[in-house]
Amino acid sequence: MAELLTDDQVTAALTSLPSWKAEGSALVRVVELESFPRAIDVVNRVAEIAERVDHHPDIAIHWRTLTFRCWTHVRGGITALDASLAEEIDSVLDDGLR
Repeated sequence: MAELLTDDQVTAALTSLPSWKAEGSALVRVVELESFPRAIDVVNRVAEIAERVDHHPDIAIHWRTLTFRCWTHVRGGITALDASLAEEIDSVLDDGLR
């Protein structure tokens, strides 16, 4: 089972995740896309990744604004799995925001 990251490890992980912030026990990113269908496309692509890696973010959809919250539920905080998933989400968003 993945171990919780220390505060210093979370800070270090955030250096490579500039669009994310630590909020409570999660990594959080909010993004606004150009349309609702594009937002849903991004959610669907993230869902495919989450299923593949068996690690699932919390996703809030508000019209074309998406909020991603990555935390390891069974550990109650941020693990390396969350930082890795955040990187994968960034890849989808980088592609989706073009």
